[in-house]
Amino acid sequence: MSLFSPIQQSVTTPTRIHIEDLEAVNKFAAAFSENILKKELNPDQSRVIVCIGTDRSTGDSLGPIVGSRLQEINHQYFKILGTLQDPVHAGNLTEYLKIVNELANPFVIAIDACLGNIDNVGYINIGEGAIKPGAGVNKLLPPVGDLHITGVVNVGGFMEYFVLQNTRLNVVMKMSKIISEGINRGSRLVAASSDY
Repeated sequence: MSLFSPIQQSVTTPTRIHIEDLEAVNKFAAAFSENILKKELNPDQSRVIVCIGTDRSTGDSLGPIVGSRLQEINHQYFKILGTLQDPVHAGNLTEYLKIVNELANPFVIAIDACLGNIDNVGYINIGEGAIKPGAGVNKLLPPVGDLHITGVVNVGGFMEYFVLQNTRLNVVMKMSKIISEGINRGSRLVAASSDY
């Protein structure tokens, strides 16, 4: 499983957006573009989104669904790794990271589902730094990302694998729509205000 408990290496407090917020896509796009512009990326720098998760678990399918949505809308600003057809998960993450590290000075955004306390379920987080996939289910995987996007899909702390299997698909689908549309809209904002 590609879920984690805490957000790792976060430099600043992440932006939190709830899936029921009517302005969720606009808020996500604004926060996303602000985070990208702060990084002052070189126009020649490789830009990659690694969508972590598996389609074999409802709760852990957020990343691959976002990756598939971005491919369907023909997103051009970032290279997309991790879709429903070709997921990036615990079994192949290291191989995908080798591919990423061969790119020219890659800027990496990691997208993953996570478990949290009941008050945080339904929130999408955008923040600086890497995430540690698999930590929530006691897997030792390398940290991923210069920027992270996570969605709290369900409550953690007990029987995580069972909780993941019984996560509502509706929550995951709402999150994936907000994230994919927000990334696309936010990327256009960045492109309009830089040499991106």
